[in-house]
Amino acid sequence: MNTVIAKRVDEGTADTSEIRDLARAAGYTVRGELTQTRTEDAAYHLGEGKVEELARLVTREGAKTVIFDNRLGPYQIYNIGTKMPEDVEVIDRFALILDIFGQRAQTRKAQLQVELAELRYELPRVDAKVSLAKREEHPGFMGLGEYDESRERDIKSQISRIKDELETIAKTEENRRDERRESGFDLVALAGYTNAGKSTLLRQLAADLAVEENEDLHPDLDPTAESRDQLFTTLGTTTRRADMQRDVLLTDTVGFISDLPHWLVESFRSTLDEVYRADLVLLVVDVSEPVEEIREKLVTCHDTLYERNEAPIVTVLNKIDAVSEEKLEEKRAALSALAPNPVAVSGIEGLNVDALAKRISRELPPLQEERLMLPMTDGTMSLVSWLHDNTHVEDVTYDADQVLVEFSARPSTVERSRAKAGELSVAESA
Repeated sequence: MNTVIAKRVDEGTADTSEIRDLARAAGYTVRGELTQTRTEDAAYHLGEGKVEELARLVTREGAKTVIFDNRLGPYQIYNIGTKMPEDVEVIDRFALILDIFGQRAQTRKAQLQVELAELRYELPRVDAKVSLAKREEHPGFMGLGEYDESRERDIKSQISRIKDELETIAKTEENRRDERRESGFDLVALAGYTNAGKSTLLRQLAADLAVEENEDLHPDLDPTAESRDQLFTTLGTTTRRADMQRDVLLTDTVGFISDLPHWLVESFRSTLDEVYRADLVLLVVDVSEPVEEIREKLVTCHDTLYERNEAPIVTVLNKIDAVSEEKLEEKRAALSALAPNPVAVSGIEGLNVDALAKRISRELPPLQEERLMLPMTDGTMSLVSWLHDNTHVEDVTYDADQVLVEFSARPSTVERSRAKAGELSVAESA
C-alpha cells in the first residue's frame, strides 16, 4: 500500500529514516514525505497550510495512508483527516508500531502483549470521546463516533485479564529459567536496538542448528532467530545453546526503538524480563551508524536496563565490517564513557566472535569447584551421570568402594549435588 510520511520537529531538521524503515517493515511503499519545523499546532499538529500541502502530496502520489512520525491526539487525527482525500487513513507512529507488532506476533505471549498495547493505546482515546461527548448535546461530536461508556469499562476489564494471563506466563518462564540454571546453564541475553544485528550474532555464537534443520536439539531450545535486514523480525524471544566452554543459553529479545511511550514499554515488560533476569547482558549496537545516534541509543538502553537489571552489561560494537579501523577507533573513544571496554565484532562475517565468547566466559558469575566422595551404591552411577549433564566434570576416580568426582558448577548446582550425595550416604547406611 502506498503511503506518505509526515513529521514535525520543534527545531532543527527532521530525520525520517527510522519512520521510513518502520513503514517498510509494516508493508507500506513510501511514495513521499513532508516535514515541518515549528511548534505543535493544537488542532492539526502541523500548521493548517502544511496539512493542505500534505493533502496535495497524497493526491499526487496516490497514497491511501498518511503516517506521522509523531504522537497524534484523536482530535488531531480527525482534523487532519478532514483535509485528506476520501478514504485516506491517518495514523501516528505508535499505531504503526502496533501494526508491525501485530503482524509479527506468533506466540500466545506475543499476541497478548500486542493486544495489551493496543488496548492501552485505545483507552485514552475512548476517554477523550466520553469526556467530549458529555460536554456536547449530541454524540459523535467532531466525527469521533458514538461513545459508549461501557467500552471504557470493557477495555479496563480486558487489560486486567491480559495482565493476569501474562503474569501466569511470566511465572512459568521464571520457573523455566530456574530449571535451566539448576541444570548448569548460564543465561545470557542479547539486547539493543532493532536492526543492530542481534539475531545474526546469535547465529554466530550458537552451537546448534536451527530447529527445522535438526530435530535432536536440547529440549529447552526454541526455533532459531531469523537474520534479516528488517525491523522487529524477532518480536518474541529465541533461546539457543552457545558454542563455548561453559554451558550458556543465549536469548535474543525484541529490539528497542526510540521514543517509545511508557505504556508501550510496559506492555512488553514480560519479554524484557528475559533481559532483566539474565546472568549477563550483551548490549548490541550498530557501530556503522553516526556516533551521535549511537550515543543516544546507548543512553536509552542504559535507562531501560539499569532500571531493573542487576547483571553485568557488555557493549558489543557490531558491524565492524562496515567501518574503517580509523573510524572504529574514533567511535570507541567517543563512546568510552557509555561503553567502556566494548567488544568489536562483525556478526555477518564472524569477525572477533571468538573474542566475544571468551569475554562472555570471563564476565559470567564464577563457578564453584567441588570434590565429592561418593559411596559405591546402586544409585552412584546415576548421580555421576547427572553430574556430567549438569556440571563441568574435571575428573572421576574409581576404587573398590568409592568414587571421587571433581567438578565445577554454579553454587546452586553444587548445593544440589551435595544433597544428592547425602541421599546416597543415607541410603547406604540404611
